[in-house]
Amino acid sequence: MGEGLGDANEETSAQSETVQESGVEAVRAALGRARAAARARGAVPGSSPAGGGRRRSRRDDGTRSGARPDARDPQLLGDSLGRLVAERGWSEAVSVGGVMGRWDAVVGSDIAAHCRPETFEAGVLTVRADSTAWATQVRLLGGTLLTRLADEVGEGTVTKVVVRGPTGPSWRRGLRVAPGSQGPRDTYG
Repeated sequence: MGEGLGDANEETSAQSETVQESGVEAVRAALGRARAAARARGAVPGSSPAGGGRRRSRRDDGTRSGARPDARDPQLLGDSLGRLVAERGWSEAVSVGGVMGRWDAVVGSDIAAHCRPETFEAGVLTVRADSTAWATQVRLLGGTLLTRLADEVGEGTVTKVVVRGPTGPSWRRGLRVAPGSQGPRDTYG
């Protein structure tokens, strides 16, 4: 009986080796067919399948980014804005806008507390003072103010400073205005 069981175990192990060998051979044959099909398509062995992984695409124009910076690399925001301002011809407008934004630093806190820039057109900067006394003071400082502005925005950008005093109340509108009247001077019309 001992021999009969041993013979059965040997037959089972021989069959499993045959099945394993035939399974291994089947896998090898399938792998060989897959490699042949890949070669027929022009695929290189060892490369990742299409769509399966990251692939670097070659540029047709032959330009590639190298170790040195070029126009295709990320740029600093300040450099990009400076280039845009220069290309569009906005340099003068941006520098004058900077002066209007930094008016306190350009003219000093005393003058800035009593007058503000209103407009800039064709080289003429218009400034509004909060009292006639300050308007007169800023008019007297006109030469110094022009020199200071030339230092900030460049020579010839601001050619004239016009200082305006406070505006009086308008008598053209209101409850007791007669049609066609000229305000408080038209009392007995």
